[in-house]
Amino acid sequence: MIRNHRTAALLLASLLGLSQCKKSEPAPARPEDQLPPATQTGANTFGCLLNGQPWTPHGSNGTDNYKVIYDPGYAGGSLDIRAYRYPPGQTTNQYIFIGGGSINKPGSYPLDGTTAGVYYRSGIKGSCNEYYNAPGLAMHGQLVVTRLDYAQGIVSGTFNFTLSQPGCDTVKVTRGRFDKRL
Repeated sequence: MIRNHRTAALLLASLLGLSQCKKSEPAPARPEDQLPPATQTGANTFGCLLNGQPWTPHGSNGTDNYKVIYDPGYAGGSLDIRAYRYPPGQTTNQYIFIGGGSINKPGSYPLDGTTAGVYYRSGIKGSCNEYYNAPGLAMHGQLVVTRLDYAQGIVSGTFNFTLSQPGCDTVKVTRGRFDKRL
């Protein structure tokens, strides 16, 4: 009888040991969860998904890695959004510039190279590293200015765009957002 209790106790202990819950690893963050929130407070933020991967300004080449300039008196309201980063393990940087004229109030502006446009570069200028005024360049997207408060010195909004040119990979930017105090 004592033997049966020992056997039962060992069996029960083994079962309890095998049935213990393992601590689950936290789920990896979704790429969009790694972006700054879309705010309208002058939070000094910029971010987007570049081909599905989080992209935020990072590093320095001696200048601000994120700058927004708004001039209400030039070209009916000129907006220039500039950001760059040094990707991990790389010595060359990536640039995203968005800008245009006749931007003088909150609203939606096409990123088509006419009203507003995009410059993107990854690495050294030229060839498939640079998307700007290249022969056959196709640019489609939207810049949405959600707040343009010159008195308070705040400009914010969202953006998305796709850039393609013959013989090169397509650059797709989604879930873009910016919020800057001027």
